[in-house]
Amino acid sequence: MWRHFAVLCVLLLGVLAVRAQDVTSGPTKDEKVPALKVLDLTGSNKDKEVDYAAERKDKPTIYYLIDREKFTRPMNKFMKTLDTELNKDVKDAYVVAVFLTDDKDAVKDFLPKVQQSVQYEATALTLFTGEKSGPKDWNVNGDAHITVVVANKGKVVATFGYNSINDTDVKGVREALDKALKK
Repeated sequence: MWRHFAVLCVLLLGVLAVRAQDVTSGPTKDEKVPALKVLDLTGSNKDKEVDYAAERKDKPTIYYLIDREKFTRPMNKFMKTLDTELNKDVKDAYVVAVFLTDDKDAVKDFLPKVQQSVQYEATALTLFTGEKSGPKDWNVNGDAHITVVVANKGKVVATFGYNSINDTDVKGVREALDKALKK
């Protein structure tokens, strides 16, 4: 009986060790960053529709594709922690947070309030005005609460799909960006 209990404990620990970031979501690694036309609600193109993929071109950029209904305080803390690090450490880096929703008017009202509260410095809070499933060619998995896409020199260098995220996840995203910057 104890042997079965020990095996069960080992299996349970193994399941707990599997991270929620194992959801496949986002564009294909090593491909060109797909077009990303969004309404910028707080960033450098505030109140304008812009294709951030075209604008950012070769500059280091991290894109978040966020299901608005699954936006949480821990996700916001992840975003703020990475924003602070990038603003301090990585020249020309920028984050484009794209909110996906069916209730676009509510998000247009909500995101400026988030910015006022959180004070992002290197992050644009934007709204995808198309289908909630996300922009064409971005391959957003509907099960992902947030898809994080790291890009540099116009190419996708890493993607992460999370069902749950917090500030401890900054390390993996940051490592992917730092590795791309060294190439």
